[in-house]
Amino acid sequence: LEIGMIYKIYSPEELMDKARELTSLLANKPTKGLALTKSLLNQSFTNTLEQQLQAEEDAQTEAAQSYDYKEGVMAFLEKRTPEFKGE
Repeated sequence: LEIGMIYKIYSPEELMDKARELTSLLANKPTKGLALTKSLLNQSFTNTLEQQLQAEEDAQTEAAQSYDYKEGVMAFLEKRTPEFKGE
């Protein structure tokens, strides 16, 4: 925590509650977008800069065509909570 490698420390008593909060938060996010982000992060360790930039362009194109993207934009415009489906 002091050198910035992690950003939170929880006591053993609060750890499970905090873990449940995080899993609930992630479960309500656009899972397709999260999966694309995780894939890009994993690729970044072996890709060249040019390969990574191309992979990110491809992922953005894929994400922009997804149901979740359209739902996120519509929910924002309609000022409501989005209902993501992972599609």
